[in-house]
Amino acid sequence: MAKGTDKMDKDFDGAVVLVTGAGRGIGRACALEFARRGARLALGLRDPLSGADLAAEIEALGGEVLALRMDVTDMGQVSAAVAEVEARWGRIDVLVNNVGFSRPAPALEVAPEDFDAMVDANLKGAFFTAQAVARGMARRGGGRIVNMGSQAGAVALENESVYCMTKAALSHLTKCWSVEWGPLGISITCVAPTFTATEGAAVWLEDEPFKASVLSRIPLGRIATVEDVARAVAFLASPGAGMITGTTLMVDGGWTAV
Repeated sequence: MAKGTDKMDKDFDGAVVLVTGAGRGIGRACALEFARRGARLALGLRDPLSGADLAAEIEALGGEVLALRMDVTDMGQVSAAVAEVEARWGRIDVLVNNVGFSRPAPALEVAPEDFDAMVDANLKGAFFTAQAVARGMARRGGGRIVNMGSQAGAVALENESVYCMTKAALSHLTKCWSVEWGPLGISITCVAPTFTATEGAAVWLEDEPFKASVLSRIPLGRIATVEDVARAVAFLASPGAGMITGTTLMVDGGWTAV
């Protein structure tokens, strides 16, 4: 965002934002983006101690922060975390439903336990986290939910059939929730990034042939940064996106346009 736009820079002043999977990568970048723009941050983490550095960085920006034990595959932890945020700040204005991962394998070789793990985190966890937060939003007259999808939900990727399936389902859930929860004042959108430079992607980006193959599919000619994704998430949660719901925003450098 351009310098000198203080009003826009603080467009989340006082808002309460819950980011799941906030410990690293895109989740961490989203937490910092909202903190810079004035939000109070609830960090959903499998281990709250893992967010100590992030919490310190948010506090250095002048923000308020709450680190939560929140494994989204544990329904008890999801309920407890949402209740803790509401007890602390009275509400959740924005949920960034960010948790997700992949265990690549050819479809003929996918193990049932890997299938279950991806569905539990990427789909079931996202569903019931949104449900828990949306109940409070409905009582208070509205809010914003931004799901973290993937371009993998719109294209076929080799050895990623289960991951692609879960992200496609999350994109469609975004539509379903927008119809059900729109009358309650809740808008739901989805951000679908392309291959992004995160800690987990580092080993892949060190493989030059693989990196070249990815870049050949992206018309803009570069790998996405976590900041690219975080800014898109913040836009969809911002006042400027007040009439946007039920849609998936591709942050893919043009991959799916080809």
